[in-house]
Amino acid sequence: MMASSYNAKDEDGHHPGSVSSGGPGAVKSKKPDNTAFKQQRLPAWQPILTAGTVLPAFFMIGLIFIPIGIGLLVTSNNIKEFEVDYTGVDMSSPCFNCAQNYSWNSTSGCTCSVPFTLDQPFESNVFMYYGLSNFYQNHRRYVKSRDDSQLNGDKSSLLNPSKECEPYRTSDKKPIAPCGAIANSLFNDTLELFYNHPNGSRIAINLVKTGIAWWTDKHVKFRNPGGINNNLSVVFQDTSKPVNWHKAVYELDPSDPDNNGFINEDFIVWMRTAALPTFRKLYRIIQKKKDNMTPTLPPGNYSLDVTYNYPVRSFDGRKRMILSTISWMGGKNPFLGIAYITVGSVCFFLGVVLLIIHHKYGNRNNNADIPN
Repeated sequence: MMASSYNAKDEDGHHPGSVSSGGPGAVKSKKPDNTAFKQQRLPAWQPILTAGTVLPAFFMIGLIFIPIGIGLLVTSNNIKEFEVDYTGVDMSSPCFNCAQNYSWNSTSGCTCSVPFTLDQPFESNVFMYYGLSNFYQNHRRYVKSRDDSQLNGDKSSLLNPSKECEPYRTSDKKPIAPCGAIANSLFNDTLELFYNHPNGSRIAINLVKTGIAWWTDKHVKFRNPGGINNNLSVVFQDTSKPVNWHKAVYELDPSDPDNNGFINEDFIVWMRTAALPTFRKLYRIIQKKKDNMTPTLPPGNYSLDVTYNYPVRSFDGRKRMILSTISWMGGKNPFLGIAYITVGSVCFFLGVVLLIIHHKYGNRNNNADIPN
């Protein structure tokens, strides 16, 4: 590859930092010091693009990116995913009555059961997500409406939350814990999964509720305030629950002290806001059977039992449950494979076009007379 270079050398005898002659009262010169850096004479290397360097680069990018993209796309397509919409918009939906009648002011939850069928078995660990549509967690005021010091267990912030939490900072003249709009809108539907055996029995699928949050969130960012014998009811006694919550933060999972209060994993997952209005969040994990010969979820008929606590009609939202397996590259996401294939194909096509142009006009340019 041809390249041009330039080696810096002093071009005059001006001494760095010199002042103009004229005695003690002379003003220092504003001329930059005569150094390679300040005079922009640093050694430089500039590649000269020729057909012999550009064409192989285009072909190499194409030949590398296209196979990688195909591999990523095949891997993504091999991931099994099944989605059930249980919003209850259609009158034929089992959750239609719940969707029409339930609101934030309702005192008791509404239950419904949505049947569905899996045509293929789901092997290995199966991840259960809940999904929301038309919910803008990326709104600027919504994202700022939280107090990270309070969530980290700071006692002073527990009783005096940040002003960023307004208007969900205080309730009944007591500080709200956890404060802010994000915590106030916590997703609180209860989802249960049952396998309808051909003999007529319903077998409950074991859903694991721990291990769904990021390790750094669980052990670093979120902590419960210290208290007497770690009694959270005593620690939070001078606070109020969020306005839309049906129970206090210390009642999220009383049976498991490591999953209660601010370190409840359902709460932690929700507090990590989504970037787009249509998103999914991990809800439960269905662990694979000890017998590797038995699929985690065999094909057949299933029922999704929903305790409908989260109304979405007010913002024209949709709710869904997603079952998915994963691979070495994560969940199902064909975009990366398509992007690699697209970039590789474009580079390969440009390489062919430039090769044709060079073959047709290259000799003419080489034989042309170049004036001085």
